[in-house]
Amino acid sequence: MKPLSVKFRIAIWLTLLTGLLAALLLAFLLSISKVVAAQAAMTQLSQTVRSNLSQTAMANGRLALGDGFSFYQNGVSTLIYSQDKALLAGQIPVSFSIEEDFQNGITRVVSAGGGQYLVLDLWLAMGWDNGLWLRGLMEVPENRQLTASLLRVALIVLPAFMALAALGSYWIARRAFRPLDSIMSAAASINEAQDLSRRIGLPPGRDEFSQLAATFDQLFQRLEKSFESEQQFAADASHELRTPVSIIKGACEYAEKYDETPEDRRETIAMIHRQADRMSQLISQLLSMTRLEQGTETAQLEPVNLNGLLRSLCEEQGYDPDRLILELQEDVTAAADPALLSRLVQNLVENGFKYGKPDGCVWISVRQSGGELLLEVRDNGIGIPSEQQERVWQRFYRADPARSDEGGTGLGLSIVRQIAQLHGGYMTLESVPRVGSAFTLHLPAPDSPSQAKT
Repeated sequence: MKPLSVKFRIAIWLTLLTGLLAALLLAFLLSISKVVAAQAAMTQLSQTVRSNLSQTAMANGRLALGDGFSFYQNGVSTLIYSQDKALLAGQIPVSFSIEEDFQNGITRVVSAGGGQYLVLDLWLAMGWDNGLWLRGLMEVPENRQLTASLLRVALIVLPAFMALAALGSYWIARRAFRPLDSIMSAAASINEAQDLSRRIGLPPGRDEFSQLAATFDQLFQRLEKSFESEQQFAADASHELRTPVSIIKGACEYAEKYDETPEDRRETIAMIHRQADRMSQLISQLLSMTRLEQGTETAQLEPVNLNGLLRSLCEEQGYDPDRLILELQEDVTAAADPALLSRLVQNLVENGFKYGKPDGCVWISVRQSGGELLLEVRDNGIGIPSEQQERVWQRFYRADPARSDEGGTGLGLSIVRQIAQLHGGYMTLESVPRVGSAFTLHLPAPDSPSQAKT
């Protein structure tokens, strides 16, 4: 048996709840109708007896009744008793066969002869020690006709009302769940077509379904980005690892085919070692770029003294102080991630040595200009033509293809740009062919609005 949908179950529950409320309302109306009928009967009894009281008098020791006096009117029987409780006028209903004490001005319910009566006694004084009792009797209305009418109306109206409630509940539930249907349809379409670029695209709203759709869109965006990074990683790795793998394979085949001398063997092993190092470096760089793109490696910003960071980096890497020149003046502090910023500087310095003149120099300077901190790495190398300057930030691009075998992967400047963006900054390049290049990292100054936002 196919389970009921959530919409159908909600419609059933709402219909049952509506029916229960309608039944409670009917019971309330029936109870109210009894109370109203009883109150109306008491009012009728009081008005009739009081009206007859005004028409009652004694003249010359005899009972005198006015023209407006009526012993039976609107279901009310009026009886006149003497002070000694002897019946003087009126007829007691046959079913009222009990003796009931007189109570002046109090309307009460008395059970008699299998029925119930409303009784009201009024005292009519005829002097200091003489008077008459007027008693009004009225059967308590059973209200059967009104009850029967309400039940007939309920039997006709309630089924129609329940049917209308069921249709309305299902329509409301279906309309309320329409965004969920869109979410399910979009998710199924994405799953079938394996197209992570699709989005649910519900209009912005404050309800739960709009927020759920926005969350799913963000999830799809992250999945798409992760999938693209994975594809990019696989494509880059397969492309860039092909050359060193081919070299290693060729060296191994040559060593197996020919009887090498010890010197040739050492050269072959050194070649394999160099290519393995290049492969290890390439994989490390690709993994680092993938982590930066996916956000799994983020910048942990903290106050960093740039001068101290640069001096420590130069000592740790063992750069030749005659070739790497630090142009540091006053201390400058920036909000940065020390590890990522060290990697950025190291990539720029190694890039400067690689594409610089033989025994050339690299200069590093730090200064503050306006609302920015500027960290510049400058070399006196081959320079980069203007038409290639924007392309150097692309993956695996080399301005000088002839130097592609010098251990580089072509990823250094791409990582540099990503690290700069993680710090809320950006990179610029100024280069003149055969003169040199200057790469500058622009960071927000500590007191600038952009730095505070970062």
